[in-house]
Amino acid sequence: MKKYKIIGLMSGTSLDGLDLAYCHIWEENSMWNFKIIATKSVSYTAEMEEKLKNSIFLSASDLLKFNNSYGEWLGTEAKVFISENNLEVDYIASHGHTTHHQPQNGLTFQIGSGQHLANEVGLPVLCDFRTNDVALGGQGAPLVPIGDQLFFNDYDFCLNLGGISNISFDFHGKRIAYDIGLANMGLNYITKKEGLNFDDAGKLARKGIPNQTMLSALNKLAFYELPFPKSIGFEWFVNEVIPIIDATEDTLENLLHTMVLHVSTKIAEEVLQNTIKPENELLATGGGVLNTFLIEMLQEKLGNSVHVVVPTQQIIEFKEALVFALMGVLRLTKNINVLASVTGAKRNSSSGVIYLPS
Repeated sequence: MKKYKIIGLMSGTSLDGLDLAYCHIWEENSMWNFKIIATKSVSYTAEMEEKLKNSIFLSASDLLKFNNSYGEWLGTEAKVFISENNLEVDYIASHGHTTHHQPQNGLTFQIGSGQHLANEVGLPVLCDFRTNDVALGGQGAPLVPIGDQLFFNDYDFCLNLGGISNISFDFHGKRIAYDIGLANMGLNYITKKEGLNFDDAGKLARKGIPNQTMLSALNKLAFYELPFPKSIGFEWFVNEVIPIIDATEDTLENLLHTMVLHVSTKIAEEVLQNTIKPENELLATGGGVLNTFLIEMLQEKLGNSVHVVVPTQQIIEFKEALVFALMGVLRLTKNINVLASVTGAKRNSSSGVIYLPS
């Protein structure tokens, strides 16, 4: 039984920073197992956050330069993490940071050059997990459902509340997953207009009341009518959602309350139309789980048929980093790590590119 000692790196669309999870992953009796040994979150500086947010507007040459420098930065942070915890590491598995996601145009791009990362940290790096699936006609997203299937299949639904909300579950014997829509991306955009990074536990949203005009506009977004598989990126948010928020004149509390109501309603609709049992469990992870008001409203809308399960803080915050570590291991062992039933690709794949340090 080989135990893989690997660090998963994850930077999500909510732009709250880099998550690092040092994991031991092994297969025993045809079952994959994990143990998270050490974790760390590195907040982005205001300058880095702004640069990542605006990277979709960079010229091709400037974006490629940023790809290289961000890869070096990832390597530096991984090296610091290893040193701080005196870790014995075999591999790094890096998601990178998505700057462009247009599967309808056959492209997706996650910055964080694997070669620059590998050279900086001095370890083999696995990255670029999405491109192959898009080349096979898939959405290249979501990718986390392979972890849901192999690590968290005791739950009927697995919900991730990051910058966007996505869900995975078994459907007629196959794992499916897709982006539902908004989550932290909308909430954080509203708070940052007022100089706040986020709404702590949803306390501000709890004080508000719905703005019906804004709520109606959000609920009518065309993306919600599309069949799965489907996924969205920051471009969608910029083009479709920001204009709605910016056109709404109301208090901070009311804007946040409206967004929470919208997010919880859309998630509940998707879950309830896919329940096949009288009682179900939904595992909720991602930074949005820390918004107590959002979780309470979601549970209220789900009613008694679906129970929202909030796991340990470690799983809430580092599940995605863990899953990318798993995807790295699956790539190394030539096992499937991207599911066609999830992405709509022509076939399953073992995706990811390996870079060796030089």
